[in-house]
Amino acid sequence: MEHPMGPASRSKTARHRSSLVNVLAHPPPGTILREIHQYLGHIGAPHYRYRQLVLSLQQRGTAFEDLRELPEPLRQALAARFGPNVAPLTPVAVEEAEQVEKVLFETRSGARVETVLSRYRAGWSSICVSSQAGCGLACTFCATGAIGLVQNLTADEICAQVVHPRWQKVIPTFADSIAFMGMGEALANPHTFTALDLLTTPGYGGFSPRRITVSTVGFAPNLRRLAKEHPQVTITLSVHSPFAEQRAELIPLERRFPLSENLAILDEHVVSTRRKVYLAYLLIEGVNDSADHLEELAQLVKSRSRPELFHVSVIRYNAASGADPSYRTPPSHRVSEFVAELDARGVHATRRQQFGSSISAACGQLHARSLLRPRRSS
Repeated sequence: MEHPMGPASRSKTARHRSSLVNVLAHPPPGTILREIHQYLGHIGAPHYRYRQLVLSLQQRGTAFEDLRELPEPLRQALAARFGPNVAPLTPVAVEEAEQVEKVLFETRSGARVETVLSRYRAGWSSICVSSQAGCGLACTFCATGAIGLVQNLTADEICAQVVHPRWQKVIPTFADSIAFMGMGEALANPHTFTALDLLTTPGYGGFSPRRITVSTVGFAPNLRRLAKEHPQVTITLSVHSPFAEQRAELIPLERRFPLSENLAILDEHVVSTRRKVYLAYLLIEGVNDSADHLEELAQLVKSRSRPELFHVSVIRYNAASGADPSYRTPPSHRVSEFVAELDARGVHATRRQQFGSSISAACGQLHARSLLRPRRSS
């Protein structure tokens, strides 16, 4: 996804987020903040104590003992009631490259998830969060799918990836944009919607929905819900093949929720919001890079209700632990040619900028590498 955000806009967003802490709405149900809010009311704490707590969390404090704006007896009471940390995620592995850092976190339950922070030379940053530990959809190109579904992450565990103090070592403030493109199918997890509520509510996350991207392989019922409840969030739908039979081999969910159904939802969405949507296309050499694929993909886009609002993001496949070992990385020039040929057919297309190939920054690889042996070709 391409949406640069300069330093001036970034600082303005931070000021706006902090200024709204005095007009806090009740936190969404199903979050630890909701439980804390209710607890403070139960013990008769002044209303401003909750605002102090939220502001301290925004300043990267996650342990109750670090929330110095609160009196010590209250910090101790909160720790006794909720544990030492608001939403504990423990880093267990870190890999770094020039513009990217990948962290493998462990949740309180012992599940492991990956988060990637990318820094762009234009001066902005993006954080890619996981929504599930593992994934149950078994896409054949994906390391996470090879792991299988371990569990859905809670809204707290999703949001904690965004605000974790670890990132203070890398960037001075929160990341400028958030992408639900890490481990798991975001729309298969109902807690994703609670996390979006919290991240976009003024005074809490305070992120503009337009700075949040949700990627899906096509979980149609919740794609419709996302378009209704968060219409300004940017949507990316994975296509990977314009042919239904082949797409079902790459993305088995095609058999339940076909691409045509998902595209129909996006047709309605772009008409009502006039917001651009992205179609991700993972280019795999000898699999989906033929002239027939190119032509059919172009026709698929041009047949949309508002084709100018559909943008194809072409991604170069990189080998992933647990993925089909017969899949090969296409030459770089072939990816550029594929993009150029889409453009020549009147389809808006770009090549997705990819960081961290040297550290296996694609979702699930850091985790999968320690768990899996490569699949054997059938």
